[in-house]
Amino acid sequence: MAKVVVVKFKNNCKPYYFSAGKFSLERGQGVVVETARGTEYGIVVDPEKEIAEKDVVSPLKPVLRPASAHDKETVKRNEERRGEAMRICKEKIRKHNLQMKLIDCEFAFDGSKVVFTFTAEGRVDFRELVKDLASVFHIRIELKQVGIRDETRILGGIAPCGRECCCASCMPDFKKVSIKMAKNQGLSLNPGKISGLCGRLMCCLSYENEYYANVYKKMPKIGSSVETPEGKGAVVSQNMLKQEIRVKIEKDNTFFYRDFAVADVKFHRAENDGNDKNSEE
Repeated sequence: MAKVVVVKFKNNCKPYYFSAGKFSLERGQGVVVETARGTEYGIVVDPEKEIAEKDVVSPLKPVLRPASAHDKETVKRNEERRGEAMRICKEKIRKHNLQMKLIDCEFAFDGSKVVFTFTAEGRVDFRELVKDLASVFHIRIELKQVGIRDETRILGGIAPCGRECCCASCMPDFKKVSIKMAKNQGLSLNPGKISGLCGRLMCCLSYENEYYANVYKKMPKIGSSVETPEGKGAVVSQNMLKQEIRVKIEKDNTFFYRDFAVADVKFHRAENDGNDKNSEE
């Protein structure tokens, strides 16, 4: 096991591991750390944690120092520059008539560069734009193109459930989501009901998929025939959580409905589940 300090950057919910070295740190404290992108400012979310050696990316980079008042002032000053930098970049994009949407801007903690993040439908030739921006800011300019899911993660927003988007609040990495996950959970396949703000399948479909996938294999399909304690009937609905089914039964030319636990009915499930196509995003 390795002892690490867990740090997060800006509004990113992904944790990163560093070596605390000689420093005694507290949760919520600002720190200056060395990363692959250079020197950065982050917030401690766990001052001391043990993790498996296999989860450590060697060599473990160190915490350079607890953030001083000057470091915090630098972060504040960089954030104050962001609005004006966004305005200037949007003007330059219009000037060069580029088909791109600017969504974020971030100044490096050490002042060595400014990174502009954008989305676009295809490749964009922004070489002249970079030259124009460099003549204004007099530091290194980076333009980074991201996809529509990353755009939602950066901008955030309120999801259909009424809470902040998972990708912007609590989900470290994107997971593969498929339409079969919605089918397993018995959800409406209406795109408007199972899509997030990004227009793609909602990330939360994967949270309980393992449970639903296992239960789905044990349940008779809707429309299939089953033998119940009250006679033979057809399945009209499923309750995955209770592992119950509603059955339509005909007796003496009369139809009635009854709920049964799956364990109390007999049925033959066709072995065709493997033919369902997984539409992953």
